[in-house]
Amino acid sequence: MANKVEQQLTEDLLPLLQKERYVTIATVDYETNVPNVNAISWVFAPDSKRVCFAIDNRSRIVENIKKNHGMTMTVIGSGSTYSISGKASIKAEKLEGVPLKLALIELSIDEIRDVMFYGARISTEPSYEKTYDAEAAAKLDKQVMDAIKKLKPGGLLVWLFLFF
Repeated sequence: MANKVEQQLTEDLLPLLQKERYVTIATVDYETNVPNVNAISWVFAPDSKRVCFAIDNRSRIVENIKKNHGMTMTVIGSGSTYSISGKASIKAEKLEGVPLKLALIELSIDEIRDVMFYGARISTEPSYEKTYDAEAAAKLDKQVMDAIKKLKPGGLLVWLFLFF
């Protein structure tokens, strides 16, 4: 029996993506045209239709998205593994209020699939630890997540509309 396909984050998934979390993203490499997978953690879902994330603006991911907007995010949580696919767009080349040059990417969700193999359930979710100065890591994480959360529906376009 085929799994149900969702068009937005469910009540179980939305809270998982409203805090820093280990996820992977897959884009199409702009040079080789093959899948390119990366692990990231600065993610935030402002609503059930979008997931935003921050990455180094020199990352290959940025060029990949400029050439091909298709992207898939994999989330492990709520006892399963989920594939969240849609169109990615660059909302900002540099996040304001963050000391690093980070790009803000928004994934507009087209579909979500439970891709866990039959007869299994995730019993322990992935965890990670920062391997550099814990205080510096916590400060940077807060700055990045605060900057991501500033994006509202319409994001930067709302700001431009109000001031021009």
